[in-house]
Amino acid sequence: MPRIAILDDYQDKSLEAADWESIPNTDVTVFTEFLGHDIDRVAEILRSFDIIVAMRERTKFPSYIFSNLPNLKLLVTTGMRNGSIDMLEARAQGVDVCGTEMLPYPAFEHAWALILSLAKELPKEDQTMKTGGWQKGFGVGLQGKTLGILGLGKLGAQAATVGLAFNMDVIAWSPNLTEERCAEVGVKLVTKEEFFRQSDVITIHMVLSERSRDLVNTAELSLMKSSAYLVNTSRGPIVNEAALLDTLQNRRIAGAGLDVFDIEPLPKDHPLRGLDNAVLTGHTGYVIAELYDKAYGQAVEDIIGWMNKSPVRLLNGE
Repeated sequence: MPRIAILDDYQDKSLEAADWESIPNTDVTVFTEFLGHDIDRVAEILRSFDIIVAMRERTKFPSYIFSNLPNLKLLVTTGMRNGSIDMLEARAQGVDVCGTEMLPYPAFEHAWALILSLAKELPKEDQTMKTGGWQKGFGVGLQGKTLGILGLGKLGAQAATVGLAFNMDVIAWSPNLTEERCAEVGVKLVTKEEFFRQSDVITIHMVLSERSRDLVNTAELSLMKSSAYLVNTSRGPIVNEAALLDTLQNRRIAGAGLDVFDIEPLPKDHPLRGLDNAVLTGHTGYVIAELYDKAYGQAVEDIIGWMNKSPVRLLNGE
């Protein structure tokens, strides 16, 4: 009987989100805890599984893990792109990798949840109320402020639309951004220096690549207003973590809203966890019920299609 492993289901919702019983004659095991960064240990735990379902990039599958997974024949990843899987090595080892579609809006919604939490000091107010207090927060308004969109793709454009609805002045910058794209969205293209100097709120919506890694570093952070906020719901390494930590500890900007980090899960003793000017969430920007229903539902489709020798959404074909 083929064994299926569902990895990193932190909320223990995968079995509710899809009809796993529709997959005939299989044994399904759900891992609700992160297996860790020790790839040898991960391989040992997963050695007996024929099919693995990975949630995005939570568990890594570098080249050398595949030779230590002798039974693995199908790896399903939620999403149609996963930089943590060595697709070529999987193919070389005879492992098919299939993906699923994702929803195009949760991350930009989450960015705005972080922006509003920072601007309105919601964590402080919530804690004040729950400890018997009253009115400790002292928020700021957004109308008339400048919203900076770093990366004006689909998510950045959606974030910009909300900023315009708040009557904010919306500006944008990224290395290859054009006047034409900004005109489509209804925002103003500025230089990199103008972007960091003028923005009251910066929200990042870029794909992590070698070009975008450390794109926001000490020099960029030093240009920001002392009253400005930085929000990152894209990928942690786009912002140099050490530089940001130093900036927040020394209160050179007003605060940051972070959903993504260099190391995930974020270590329990990480100094970011102790800051009162940072709102942190654990890479939950895409974690909503509607996405889980879609992603896990299509994971089941992937497995059934593969078992019927008609794989769907194959990411590493010959």
